[in-house]
Amino acid sequence: MQGLHLTADLYDCRGADGLLTDAAMLAELCRRHTIGVGLTLVDEKWYPFPPYNGQPGGVTGMLLLAESHLAVHTWPERRAVTLDVYVCNFTTDNSAKAEALLREIVAAFEPGRSEIHRLQRGSEQRPPAETILEALNDAGDAVYGYTSSERVLSRRSPYQTIELMRTPRFGLAMRTDGHFMTSEGEEFYYHECLVHPAAVAHGAPRRVLIIGGGDGGAAEEVLKHRSVERVVMAELDGDVVAIAKEHLRAVHRGVFDDPRLEVRIGDGLAYVAETAERFDLILLDLTDPETPAGSLYQEPFFRSLKRILNPGGAVVLHTGTPVFEPQQVRRINAELRAVFEQVHPFGLYIPLYGAYWGFAIASDRLQPRALDAATLQARVAALPDLQYYNAEVHPALFALPTYYRRLVQPQPAAAPAPSLGCCAEAAPV
Repeated sequence: MQGLHLTADLYDCRGADGLLTDAAMLAELCRRHTIGVGLTLVDEKWYPFPPYNGQPGGVTGMLLLAESHLAVHTWPERRAVTLDVYVCNFTTDNSAKAEALLREIVAAFEPGRSEIHRLQRGSEQRPPAETILEALNDAGDAVYGYTSSERVLSRRSPYQTIELMRTPRFGLAMRTDGHFMTSEGEEFYYHECLVHPAAVAHGAPRRVLIIGGGDGGAAEEVLKHRSVERVVMAELDGDVVAIAKEHLRAVHRGVFDDPRLEVRIGDGLAYVAETAERFDLILLDLTDPETPAGSLYQEPFFRSLKRILNPGGAVVLHTGTPVFEPQQVRRINAELRAVFEQVHPFGLYIPLYGAYWGFAIASDRLQPRALDAATLQARVAALPDLQYYNAEVHPALFALPTYYRRLVQPQPAAAPAPSLGCCAEAAPV
């Protein structure tokens, strides 16, 4: 089982037309190059498909090799081809022969575009790494990713698919519905900055509501503030909490055992609508706005949050990446400004999310940029075990790049058109 597996998808093939439709011509090409590179042909099977809608059918075929196989399938109506080459490397390394065979056959089809993948299979020395890619926007024209050495867990909850991946870079990483959420190795970038800029600016938050946040990372940061007496976590998906408790102690550091934390499993929107409690800080630690949590990033919900804020309280949330989701970031900030007197956008690079990320603190009174240096230093010094946030970072978070500042600055109201009074003199024509 130890060997090299090569696959290729070929598009807009401009080679000899007969290769896409003539089984004998394609078989001869494959035999010739297989023997030419030094691989051993054992048997073969080819099947031409019948014409379809007046168009010639494609061909599927396979060469059985002593080293393993070559498989080909053509789609003449799409001018497309798929290739599959596998060679066993148990006693002899046949990788160079496999690469040469694939290269010769690809060249014969003259594709306008090709996608080639290589997989080392069956290594007893170390498991093959899986590359996990994620799009940075809805258009999918920008992606990033990490490698994973193991899928520790994959579970379908009533709301989403939850995965735990073991990554060489950041340890265990949690994904939901194909999106990275948090990891052991870099969670502090996100959680410290979601919590501490607003909490330090407030000075003495006593009651905090976290909507989402089932991994426990935000709650752990909140409870570093000695003034906090009560934290409510309103998390929709109980499976997220259960998985975090079992696997992600490096993220939550045992916060679920703290008696000041109350975990309420259920709809955060419904909790906000029904609660009579008031909070000094409300943290939206949610999946992205393009997910089913989207209604929690809109003006009606922001108004519901304002109803349960104590005077001087604030709402904190992430808004997405200004680089790849500028319209989303602009919209969320505009809808916050429609509800709150003070909206303070800030940002930082978050490694697990692959981009510079936007946040906002919204309040009627709280001004996180107005703290004097001595007060800021004293409040930050009281917080234990910080890895990202500090007194110097605090003002830097609010120093926005110009393109981001332009996205989130209030738009001036359109000036009313001048009115010509009843006695105004008409302009000459």
